[in-house]
Amino acid sequence: MNARGLDLRPRLPDWIEGLEPAVRTALKGKVARGNLSLSLKIGKDAEAAMTVVNQSALEEVLAQIKQVETAGLEGADLDLAPTTALAILNQRGVLEQATTTDDTAPLRDALLEEFAQLVDSFNAMRKTEGDTLHDILSGQIERIETLNSEATQEASARKETWSATIKANLEKALEGVSTADPERVAQELALIVVKTDVTEELDRLTAHIATARELLAIKEPVGRKLDFLTQEFNREANTLCSKSQSKELTRIGLDLKVVIDQMREQVQNVE
Repeated sequence: MNARGLDLRPRLPDWIEGLEPAVRTALKGKVARGNLSLSLKIGKDAEAAMTVVNQSALEEVLAQIKQVETAGLEGADLDLAPTTALAILNQRGVLEQATTTDDTAPLRDALLEEFAQLVDSFNAMRKTEGDTLHDILSGQIERIETLNSEATQEASARKETWSATIKANLEKALEGVSTADPERVAQELALIVVKTDVTEELDRLTAHIATARELLAIKEPVGRKLDFLTQEFNREANTLCSKSQSKELTRIGLDLKVVIDQMREQVQNVE
């Protein structure tokens, strides 16, 4: 369902005048977005296909028969059998398919009435599916929130040990070095901290979780917005993994990516 607009692909009898435009009009306001295929096969009654005598063709054939019979009376060598009505009817053009100018409006109106009921049933089915999908997405958002909370705790614990580790490694690297610029060292330390700080990513994940819940509560098409939001979720999870510097934080980031990917697949079914 998750398309830019409604992509309707109808396969309807073209001999029913005005059916397709009426179907498109009937769908407005009923289905907003997605790919929708509609097929209808209906045949004309074979018994209603009548044949009639083409009067001008009959007269021409009769005139030709009369001409031949007249020639037979004058010529002694001609032996003509009597002409039958069936033989005359079998002549090309004497019998032809009756052209009908039946008004298809009553059939079109009856089909549109049935179509309205079909759309109502279709939307009722979509409502049931949507309720189930809502529960699935809500559960996935809750899982993302839980993982985000775990990542926040792990990042806080990591900060305490990580600062001590950086300081110890730096002191070890500077042993015996008397020319180190204190300001330069401070800049490098600050740079390392910035590169490994995941506070912003975790804060954005928290904001995205709130936005996702708001979208799920809206009674209108939100599929495209949710699809974009899952991309933002995934971007933060990727950055979290790249900055983690911790096995546990990396594990949480990977778990986040799995849930986000599952969520994105479900979002494709949201109108």
